[in-house]
Amino acid sequence: MTDKIRNSFDKNPNNKAFITFITAGDPDIESTYDFILKMADAGADIIEIGIPFSDPVAEGPVIQNANVRALKAGTTTDKVFEMVARVRKESDVTLCFMTYANLIFHYGYDKFFSKCRGLGVSGVIVPDMPYEEKEEMESVSLKYDVEFISMVAPTSEDRVKMIASEAKGFIYVVSSMGVTGMRKDISTDLKPIIENIRHVTDTPCAIGFGISDPETAEKMASISDGAIVGSAIVKLVEQYGKAAGPLIYDYVKAMKEGVLRA
Repeated sequence: MTDKIRNSFDKNPNNKAFITFITAGDPDIESTYDFILKMADAGADIIEIGIPFSDPVAEGPVIQNANVRALKAGTTTDKVFEMVARVRKESDVTLCFMTYANLIFHYGYDKFFSKCRGLGVSGVIVPDMPYEEKEEMESVSLKYDVEFISMVAPTSEDRVKMIASEAKGFIYVVSSMGVTGMRKDISTDLKPIIENIRHVTDTPCAIGFGISDPETAEKMASISDGAIVGSAIVKLVEQYGKAAGPLIYDYVKAMKEGVLRA
């Protein structure tokens, strides 16, 4: 399973990947199951499944509100695992979990990552886990063949290289400082960050935070190895609820085409 994330980039003609995000349990767990399959059918190469948490510090209002809706709907970590088990009967799409350190800690590292391995979940993204403190969790995740995805923000060259040199799976390049959310444009010059990453590793890097249209996805994928979109998809769920599936399919298909043009 350790090669599955890398293969998700390499399988495309331009070695680029389109990565999507959905909050599990918004508006309910059955809808999430449907949305994941729709995204896979539309061409998503990697799907990040957000396990809802009461204090999602890295998220903007769109995904924060989705967490609130999911928790109010009774979504639990166990229900998310059960839903992923159903997805696995229908699709072999590459899956990663995105959640917070406290949730995994209280669930139990071994229990959490053992279940990930059993369901073919390839990676985990933990936005509030500082690089300096990740060893405790990562040592357990790797024991169960689950890659700990590093996040790199627009910061010092030395820090970017330090984080990238140890990165596994893919590197999540944050387009700008702050929380998740759609932006009118991405003004940060990301090329130097990508170049610094390339100096120390050949691990694929994909850009996220603020991408919402095919043109921006193409632009970001042209300077990296892919594009990540979350808030724009979650916004469709917020607007259309259980009926969002067909709209998510069309949106993901258009965004994937943008990435493939890069």
